[in-house]
Amino acid sequence: MKSAPAKSNTKERITVGFLFDTNKERLKLTSLTGDIGFTREIKDKNIHRPGLALAGYLQLFRFDRVQVCGNTEMHYLATLNPEQRKAAVKKICELTVPCIIVTNNNEVDKPFLDVAKEHQIPIFQTPFETTKLVYILSDFLDDQFSPQTVVHGSFVDVYGMGLLITGRSGIGKSEIALDLVERGHRLVADDVVMITRKGEGILMGAGTDLVRHFMEIRGLGLIDVRSMFGIRAIRFQKRVEIVVELMDWEQDGEYTRTGLDDENINILDVQITRVKLPIFPGKNVTVICEVIALNYLLKHYGYDPAKEFSKRLESVILEKSKQIGERAIDYFEHDFE
Repeated sequence: MKSAPAKSNTKERITVGFLFDTNKERLKLTSLTGDIGFTREIKDKNIHRPGLALAGYLQLFRFDRVQVCGNTEMHYLATLNPEQRKAAVKKICELTVPCIIVTNNNEVDKPFLDVAKEHQIPIFQTPFETTKLVYILSDFLDDQFSPQTVVHGSFVDVYGMGLLITGRSGIGKSEIALDLVERGHRLVADDVVMITRKGEGILMGAGTDLVRHFMEIRGLGLIDVRSMFGIRAIRFQKRVEIVVELMDWEQDGEYTRTGLDDENINILDVQITRVKLPIFPGKNVTVICEVIALNYLLKHYGYDPAKEFSKRLESVILEKSKQIGERAIDYFEHDFE
């Protein structure tokens, strides 16, 4: 599997049929209009409740969004006579909404369905309460419309930290990931890592459906990590927290020695901690990756070893400056070796 430049994209639309098929079991959806309108496109990840639109106020009606009718909307329609009800529903259906989801198993009468079928609008019914449906469906739509990029590397969960190992082709990313798995850590993806931005400042990494938890080890070929090491050796997604960039050792190269200056990399407009790790034969990169994860955990909980050492050094320098001309050698008690 050869490396290629990372590509990014944002999905611009999905079909109503895809939404229904993907969430049919999860949301217990039932189509009251058959497969009518399944080719309609959803272009907005937000959800709209058409209460005011049904009452006749259309100025701020977002007809391009999935429409959710809960108890409020359905009880309001029940107060209208059949002709008024049909006219109210017709107002929103004429604007070609993608689909309408009726919650709480509220009954949808014939006039409502007739208007929907006339305008080819899918009507779905669910037993879920409106709040719960909106929560789950919003999360699904957010996933579908979130910015996404492809990164070539190996992604491993090390002590609960998501380590994305990158570097040139053939530098040993997969071998290091395999060694980490053998030491009890969990593989998320190898070679092709799909990264999605969730909300503000959160990146989630996962593998592709095709490759998933297969790995290519040069000289050996493809191996199935799940079958070989068991279900505990894998996970399907993980938050990306650290990028470990493997680099060929250069005698004159400049590498950080203290770690006082944090370095970040921008992925989908999110700043992620990056560690540039020079490697050469005999260097135990696997252990260093474990230390990188543990060091990140320490910083997360408020302890920065580099800053702590810097404070200690400043304190010693200040103390020594007060003892100029004095012998400042301390021995252990009774130790004269």
